[in-house]
Amino acid sequence: MAQVPATPKMRRFSLLTAARLFGPELLLRNSDLQASERAALALRAAKPAKAPENPVSVFLIPLVGPHHVGDWAAVCARLNATLRSFIAQTDTNWRVLICGQASPDLPDDPRITFVPFTTPVEGNDKWLKLCQLADTIPTLGIAQGYAMSFDADDLAHPTLVQEMHDRRSAGGYLMTQGYVYDVGNNRIALAQPASPAQPLCKPFWKLCGSCAALAFDLTDQPEAEIARIAESTQHEHRMFPYLAQLAGRPLTPLSGPEALYLLNHGENFGARRGRVSFKQRFAERFQITDAATLTQIRQDFALD
Repeated sequence: MAQVPATPKMRRFSLLTAARLFGPELLLRNSDLQASERAALALRAAKPAKAPENPVSVFLIPLVGPHHVGDWAAVCARLNATLRSFIAQTDTNWRVLICGQASPDLPDDPRITFVPFTTPVEGNDKWLKLCQLADTIPTLGIAQGYAMSFDADDLAHPTLVQEMHDRRSAGGYLMTQGYVYDVGNNRIALAQPASPAQPLCKPFWKLCGSCAALAFDLTDQPEAEIARIAESTQHEHRMFPYLAQLAGRPLTPLSGPEALYLLNHGENFGARRGRVSFKQRFAERFQITDAATLTQIRQDFALD
């Protein structure tokens, strides 16, 4: 199953402008919409965004099947490192859903749930797993919170959940800053928006899929909420801010680097599609060299 192609940038601009000027109802009459755009506009038409009360963050992890990897034990070890980064959160109000063909040994924590995936798929099954994960959210009994797709080899900063819950953004959050860790070359770089001093730098959300948390409210029209989450995850992560805006729920930048993206560790799917080399060059160009900063990063993300 293939990832749904991104909407061209000029069309994104025109749809956002039309939604603002004419409203979502008129646009929904247009048959030439992606499913994600239709779901975003339908949610916008159904109800306004509001800050969640007593939020719980739900992390959606699609786990690759053993038949797609060369070292299943290494995949399981990285997943457990990811899960430990959630267990280390300073705010304990989170849940993790993991969808895959085979369940590895998981930490004994009731907040972590494995969702079996049994649908036969040719090729990359990540997108169907993300759909199944979104459909599973209502079974958790959570009324309001944030849903965030998260790769099984990335790491969360200990204060990620706390910041999201303390600020209670009505739309959700976007990671504009984050760390890129080239494991093979032992380099850690800071991804952040470009500046006059670093015009070639990139924001974290353009490099890593673990970058956006979408606010949800299942107390009213939950089907529209889940459809919006499920359809948004079918695209590359560069579509997340656009779709959030189209839904009338723009994403709020987090205050600092709240995630660490691991690449070049041997089982990245991006490497198999030829998409990792430029990220390795990014890590080399924007490598952090200050010893004290590196020590703090390694401590925060338990890299040693």
